[in-house]
Amino acid sequence: MMADLKALEAYASYFYYQSKKWSKPLPEAYNAEEVADYFSLRPHVVAFRLLEVFSSFASAAIRIRMSGVKKLLRPGSAKAIDENFSQYDFGMVLKETMLSLGPTFIKVGQSLSTRPDIIGPEISKALSELHDQIPPFSRPVAMKIIEEDLGSPIGSFFNYISEEPVAAASFGQVYRGSTLDGFDVAVKVQRPNLRHVVVRDIYILRLGLGMLQKIAKRKNDPRLYADELGKGLVGELDYTLEAANASEFLDAHSHFSFMQVPKVFQHLSSKRVLTMEWMIGESPNDLLSVTTSNSIEHGSKYLERQKVDARRRLLDLVNKGVQASLTQLLETGLLHADPHPGNLRYTTSGQIGFLDFGLLCRMERKHQFAMLASIVHIVNGDWSSLLQSLTEMDVVRPGTNILRVTMDLEDALGEVEFKDGIPDVKFSRVLGKIWAVALKYHFRMPPYYTLVLRSLASLEGLAIAADPSFKTFEAAYPFVVRKLLTENSAETRKILHSVVLNKKKEFHWERLALFLRVGATRKSLQSVVGETSLNLPNRTNGLFDVAYLLLRLLPSKDGVVLRRLIMTADGTSLVRAVVSKEAKVFRFQLSKIIADILYQRVFEALVRVLPASQYSYRLRLAGEPQNRELGSSSRLSTTTTDYDYQSLLRDRRLRLILFKILKSARRERVLMLRFYWASFVMFIAASAMAFHRLLVSLSEALLGPVSFASKRFAISA
Repeated sequence: MMADLKALEAYASYFYYQSKKWSKPLPEAYNAEEVADYFSLRPHVVAFRLLEVFSSFASAAIRIRMSGVKKLLRPGSAKAIDENFSQYDFGMVLKETMLSLGPTFIKVGQSLSTRPDIIGPEISKALSELHDQIPPFSRPVAMKIIEEDLGSPIGSFFNYISEEPVAAASFGQVYRGSTLDGFDVAVKVQRPNLRHVVVRDIYILRLGLGMLQKIAKRKNDPRLYADELGKGLVGELDYTLEAANASEFLDAHSHFSFMQVPKVFQHLSSKRVLTMEWMIGESPNDLLSVTTSNSIEHGSKYLERQKVDARRRLLDLVNKGVQASLTQLLETGLLHADPHPGNLRYTTSGQIGFLDFGLLCRMERKHQFAMLASIVHIVNGDWSSLLQSLTEMDVVRPGTNILRVTMDLEDALGEVEFKDGIPDVKFSRVLGKIWAVALKYHFRMPPYYTLVLRSLASLEGLAIAADPSFKTFEAAYPFVVRKLLTENSAETRKILHSVVLNKKKEFHWERLALFLRVGATRKSLQSVVGETSLNLPNRTNGLFDVAYLLLRLLPSKDGVVLRRLIMTADGTSLVRAVVSKEAKVFRFQLSKIIADILYQRVFEALVRVLPASQYSYRLRLAGEPQNRELGSSSRLSTTTTDYDYQSLLRDRRLRLILFKILKSARRERVLMLRFYWASFVMFIAASAMAFHRLLVSLSEALLGPVSFASKRFAISA
């Protein structure tokens, strides 16, 4: 009898224990062991889902196989089958399969679409359509979720919520609404029962990877990939984390005026509901559809103007998108992890707006500088240095034959043409060739690397549809140059020195000329100077802008990098560069600036001699348009120029740099003779230009506006 009672007690304890396990809810945070315990008690749930997944992929495999058979049956098709086209077909079938299997597989497909280095560019292109083709769920369910999470009827928080969602994503959908305070907001609502669906699918993936490990007898545990994926996806289900990400992204980029990030309404947000400021703007796809539209009626000037204006806004969006990508990459180190066109907006104020902050990518500082160096090396065609930078980013696997990879890169990119030192080719084409080499040698592409490159390639695709001559390298490189010339850090100095100097610390004049050519236009010059303290005049002569930029930069607080570079360089090579044929244009620019200095000094002497009340003198710089043409002008005034060139002569740092350069070059007497002769010729030419301007100014003060033919001087020393 006692034994029966003990057995009954044991059974009761067992059933009580099992009932406790059955009643235990799904864990809030992803934990592999707890998830395994949960679903081990629900084998029927796992079995039904496995059957659904297996049947979907089996159906996809049959479709792919039948498609291949049909192509082979066509006459002469065996040789004509385009491999890229067949890969795109495979990607489309895979996309439809992912859509049918629900949110988790859609999210996995979206993640794979950002990894062309793994799945190839054509499959990646097909899967990228998953961002735009997600079916929504019903409005009553969404409203119920809002009321459950916020704890009150919708009318307690919102005046209005749209009947239909304005956008649907894999994990949620967005409604437009208005708060009781009158603020327009975007209300993001999570799909129902999503946590159970996501965790179940991750558990099944983990089971499959465990079986694969046993079959392949691999030492590494591939289930860790499923665990990492599970942590990331479950983390995205908590909208309080996305709210924190949005606030962090806003704080990091709020001082960049060309970027806009919506604010979060914390009191109207929860784990399944996220309320953010409504961003008024146009999506890139909408602008693209207007730009490429062929439905404009003949003779409709209004519609034609709309098309032209849409093209202008799209190109402005692309340029700011390139700048935003490089800002995140090289300045803040905080990257938007899903930069597809659906998450971008062109606002009414001309800013680029960002949406969806479920995941952010954070970069280490050393990887930021390695990425900066890799961009510079791609532009310069320095493939061995590019591989060194990729190694620093943990892209190149240990034991890789660097020499063979370098030769393959040279072979793949050797046909790329360069225009003014910048690749005259589509960024996506260069990227495709690099991807091909990366696949061949099994490179490990970090998330930030693929995100930035894919973002730039996507922006270029939008721009080329509106302007076939658009080049991403031309838009991006001035930003890189500005950072190298103005950021005083050991890492940027190392990159700049590796580009401009050789191992003997001698100047690479042709590479230095590239940096000067980037500033050859007013638009690029603004990008190079960026947000420094320099105030450049509005000059139309790009060549003069280069010399003006350098002379403004050298004595300024932003010129410390340039001063250190000159002090580090071999002085003899600098003098040799100054007297070379390639520097002829720069010597002419310098002569014009010397003419300004002489003109200033003579003017000051005239002011002391002549009464200010009798005449007013207007200083006229040689680089301005009216001085080159000398057509029309006004009376002279006593105002001085916007920049005091004579301060250059008084700057002790610049005098010290010049003394150091000349001291190191004294050993080569022939070179010094050439330098002195070039300096003499520049001074004579500058004196002639200054005297010519002075005569014109005095003549105008006495006789009124005078027109002379433009004077030109040849400097061939």
